[in-house]
Amino acid sequence: MKIKLGEKLPQNDFFYLDKNNEVKKISTNDLFKTHKSIILGMPGAFTKTCSVIHLPGYIKNFDLALKKGITKIVCIAVNDPNVMKAWGQNQNVGDKIFMAGDPFCKFTKSIGADVDKSAKGLGIRSSRYTMLLENGVVKKIEEEKETATCELSAAENFLNGI
Repeated sequence: MKIKLGEKLPQNDFFYLDKNNEVKKISTNDLFKTHKSIILGMPGAFTKTCSVIHLPGYIKNFDLALKKGITKIVCIAVNDPNVMKAWGQNQNVGDKIFMAGDPFCKFTKSIGADVDKSAKGLGIRSSRYTMLLENGVVKKIEEEKETATCELSAAENFLNGI
């Protein structure tokens, strides 16, 4: 990953569906300003490790995140906003986690988290990571060596390290 501790997130846009199922765009600046935030970088919606370990861990440990001062958790995957909303509903994220699509991989590439999973039929995806931000500035990053692994980026491990 090329983004480093102490750096501000690059300006990019994410896509999501609002409560009326309308596609909306939100910038990194607007999403992360004035928040102590966690980004969950996921290879893809509905994939095994993402759906069984990474995302459910943060849903389960939401109260611990709040105790650590986290005001926003954002799940980002290289998927369109329709898929992200459906996945969030499937995982019962409710208002705990904001589901954001990076369908063109622009944000993922801008922070150097892109990985080529074409051999597995997935194309260019995101590495698996969890990132702590304060007002859009990176304070902590845990990136897995393999996307199928979720240890460093897992909720319990990451939150206990804050």
